[in-house]
Amino acid sequence: MGDGGWNWNDAWIFVSAVIAERLERDRALHAALPVTGATLADLLAAADFLHHSVPSREDIEESVRRLSGAGLITVDDDLIEVAPAGEQLWRTRPFSGLSSAVMTLQAQLNRGPDPGDADYTLDDQTYQLALREYRLRLADGR
Repeated sequence: MGDGGWNWNDAWIFVSAVIAERLERDRALHAALPVTGATLADLLAAADFLHHSVPSREDIEESVRRLSGAGLITVDDDLIEVAPAGEQLWRTRPFSGLSSAVMTLQAQLNRGPDPGDADYTLDDQTYQLALREYRLRLADGR
Protein backbone atom coordinates (compact mmCIF):
# COMPACT_ATOMS: atom_id res chain seq x y z
CA MET A 1 0.00 0.00 0.00
CA GLY A 2 1.03 3.55 -0.53
CA ASP A 3 0.99 6.30 2.07
CA GLY A 4 -2.58 7.27 1.13
CA GLY A 5 -3.94 3.74 1.17
CA TRP A 6 -3.88 3.13 -2.57
CA ASN A 7 -1.89 0.21 -3.93
CA TRP A 8 -0.16 -0.51 -7.21
CA ASN A 9 -3.04 -2.65 -8.50
CA ASP A 10 -5.46 0.26 -8.02
CA ALA A 11 -3.26 2.47 -10.20
CA TRP A 12 -2.81 -0.34 -12.75
CA ILE A 13 -6.56 -0.86 -13.06
CA PHE A 14 -7.21 2.89 -13.21
CA VAL A 15 -4.65 3.52 -15.98
CA SER A 16 -6.01 0.47 -17.82
CA ALA A 17 -9.54 1.89 -17.56
CA VAL A 18 -8.36 5.22 -18.97
CA ILE A 19 -6.62 3.56 -21.91
CA ALA A 20 -9.48 1.14 -22.59
CA GLU A 21 -12.12 3.86 -22.47
CA ARG A 22 -10.17 6.15 -24.80
CA LEU A 23 -9.58 3.37 -27.31
CA GLU A 24 -13.27 2.46 -27.25
CA ARG A 25 -14.27 6.11 -27.64
CA ASP A 26 -11.95 6.53 -30.63
CA ARG A 27 -13.23 3.32 -32.24
CA ALA A 28 -16.85 4.39 -31.79
CA LEU A 29 -16.25 7.89 -33.14
CA HIS A 30 -14.42 6.60 -36.25
CA ALA A 31 -17.22 4.11 -36.93
CA ALA A 32 -19.98 6.66 -36.21
CA LEU A 33 -21.27 4.49 -33.37
CA PRO A 34 -22.57 5.64 -30.00
CA VAL A 35 -19.85 6.22 -27.46
CA THR A 36 -20.04 3.80 -24.55
CA GLY A 37 -17.62 2.82 -21.84
CA ALA A 38 -14.98 0.14 -22.10
CA THR A 39 -15.90 -3.49 -21.56
CA LEU A 40 -14.19 -5.78 -19.10
CA ALA A 41 -12.41 -7.43 -22.05
CA ASP A 42 -11.15 -3.97 -23.08
CA LEU A 43 -9.85 -3.43 -19.54
CA LEU A 44 -8.06 -6.81 -19.58
CA ALA A 45 -6.43 -5.95 -22.92
CA ALA A 46 -5.20 -2.58 -21.66
CA ALA A 47 -3.92 -4.10 -18.41
CA ASP A 48 -2.03 -6.79 -20.32
CA PHE A 49 -0.58 -4.14 -22.62
CA LEU A 50 0.66 -2.11 -19.65
CA HIS A 51 2.05 -4.88 -17.45
CA HIS A 52 2.26 -7.96 -19.69
CA SER A 53 -0.12 -9.82 -17.42
CA VAL A 54 -3.85 -10.06 -16.95
CA PRO A 55 -5.27 -9.02 -13.58
CA SER A 56 -7.13 -11.64 -11.60
CA ARG A 57 -10.84 -11.43 -10.93
CA GLU A 58 -10.07 -10.58 -7.31
CA ASP A 59 -7.63 -7.81 -8.26
CA ILE A 60 -10.19 -6.21 -10.56
CA GLU A 61 -13.02 -6.54 -8.07
CA GLU A 62 -11.03 -4.99 -5.22
CA SER A 63 -9.63 -2.12 -7.30
CA VAL A 64 -12.99 -1.33 -8.91
CA ARG A 65 -14.59 -1.18 -5.46
CA ARG A 66 -11.90 1.24 -4.27
CA LEU A 67 -11.79 3.39 -7.43
CA SER A 68 -15.55 3.50 -7.86
CA GLY A 69 -16.08 4.22 -4.17
CA ALA A 70 -13.70 7.16 -4.48
CA GLY A 71 -15.68 8.48 -7.45
CA LEU A 72 -12.90 7.95 -9.99
CA ILE A 73 -14.63 5.39 -12.23
CA THR A 74 -18.16 4.15 -12.79
CA VAL A 75 -19.26 0.64 -13.69
CA ASP A 76 -22.62 -0.12 -15.21
CA ASP A 77 -23.49 -3.48 -16.77
CA ASP A 78 -19.89 -4.47 -17.61
CA LEU A 79 -19.13 -0.99 -18.99
CA ILE A 80 -16.37 0.90 -17.23
CA GLU A 81 -16.08 4.66 -17.58
CA VAL A 82 -13.69 7.17 -16.08
CA ALA A 83 -15.74 9.56 -13.95
CA PRO A 84 -15.16 13.34 -14.05
CA ALA A 85 -13.00 13.16 -10.90
CA GLY A 86 -10.92 10.43 -12.56
CA GLU A 87 -10.58 12.53 -15.71
CA GLN A 88 -9.34 15.41 -13.57
CA LEU A 89 -6.84 13.14 -11.83
CA TRP A 90 -5.58 11.86 -15.18
CA ARG A 91 -5.31 15.32 -16.76
CA THR A 92 -3.43 16.80 -13.81
CA ARG A 93 -0.89 14.00 -13.37
CA PRO A 94 2.75 14.79 -14.02
CA PHE A 95 3.40 13.70 -17.58
CA SER A 96 5.38 10.52 -17.89
CA GLY A 97 5.31 7.96 -20.61
CA LEU A 98 3.19 4.85 -20.39
CA SER A 99 6.16 2.93 -19.02
CA SER A 100 5.87 4.83 -15.73
CA ALA A 101 2.19 5.84 -15.85
CA VAL A 102 1.13 3.34 -13.19
CA MET A 103 3.78 4.46 -10.71
CA THR A 104 2.97 8.11 -11.40
CA LEU A 105 -0.74 7.49 -10.93
CA GLN A 106 -0.20 5.60 -7.68
CA ALA A 107 1.62 8.66 -6.33
CA GLN A 108 -1.23 10.90 -7.57
CA LEU A 109 -3.84 8.64 -5.98
CA ASN A 110 -2.03 8.75 -2.67
CA ARG A 111 -2.18 12.57 -2.75
CA GLY A 112 -5.89 12.55 -3.61
CA PRO A 113 -9.05 11.06 -2.18
CA ASP A 114 -8.97 8.02 0.04
CA PRO A 115 -9.95 4.69 -1.49
CA GLY A 116 -13.66 4.05 -1.36
CA ASP A 117 -15.64 0.87 -0.90
CA ALA A 118 -18.39 0.72 -3.53
CA ASP A 119 -20.72 -2.21 -3.78
CA TYR A 120 -19.27 -4.12 -6.73
CA THR A 121 -18.99 -7.83 -7.33
CA LEU A 122 -17.34 -9.41 -10.33
CA ASP A 123 -18.63 -12.94 -10.58
CA ASP A 124 -16.37 -15.63 -11.97
CA GLN A 125 -18.57 -16.32 -15.01
CA THR A 126 -18.46 -12.68 -16.13
CA TYR A 127 -14.70 -12.58 -15.62
CA GLN A 128 -14.17 -15.84 -17.53
CA LEU A 129 -16.31 -14.61 -20.45
CA ALA A 130 -14.32 -11.37 -20.64
CA LEU A 131 -11.06 -13.31 -20.45
CA ARG A 132 -12.26 -15.59 -23.25
CA GLU A 133 -13.25 -12.58 -25.39
CA TYR A 134 -9.84 -10.99 -24.83
CA ARG A 135 -8.03 -14.24 -25.76
CA LEU A 136 -10.12 -14.52 -28.93
CA ARG A 137 -9.12 -10.98 -29.86
CA LEU A 138 -5.46 -11.92 -29.38
CA ALA A 139 -5.87 -14.99 -31.56
CA ASP A 140 -7.53 -12.84 -34.26
CA GLY A 141 -4.82 -10.21 -34.02
CA ARG A 142 -7.20 -7.45 -32.82
